Amino acid sequence: MIMKEYLIETFGYNDVTNRKLLAKILQLPDRAEAVRLFSHLINSQYKWMARILRDPKAPQMSWWDPVYAVEELEKEWTKSLEIWLAYIRLKTEDELNEEVTFIGFDNGQWAAAPKDIALQLNYHSIHHRAQIQTLLRQQGIEPDFVDYIGTKYRRISD
Repeated sequence: MIMKEYLIETFGYNDVTNRKLLAKILQLPDRAEAVRLFSHLINSQYKWMARILRDPKAPQMSWWDPVYAVEELEKEWTKSLEIWLAYIRLKTEDELNEEVTFIGFDNGQWAAAPKDIALQLNYHSIHHRAQIQTLLRQQGIEPDFVDYIGTKYRRISD
């Protein structure tokens, strides 16, 4: 599998599992921390894309704000995901491996390959999804099975 296909598949996996998670977040008696963490995932996708595109507002964008209303999470998640999928689909393998420069946390010039930024976003999503799964358990809600292998394996006999 080429990297471009892998990135699209990985964003797809995170999309399916994060949407399952959104349904569970709606059931939480105390949603504040889960909403904050999910908003952070959305903001991270927006900020990294702004960095790649050299948006002059990127350095001022927050990783943590805004915290979206729970009713806005699905819409914002979809928007933040679609810009990444569109970006990846437009790029060649070489372009995904070619470093882009951006202004970093310290206002210095930094460089990374778009493929590595995309991988970071997906792995980062897994990290925070696990935190939200813990919050679900702490509040008495059984999380869905969202392991990657669950999207791949299949029963072949009874």
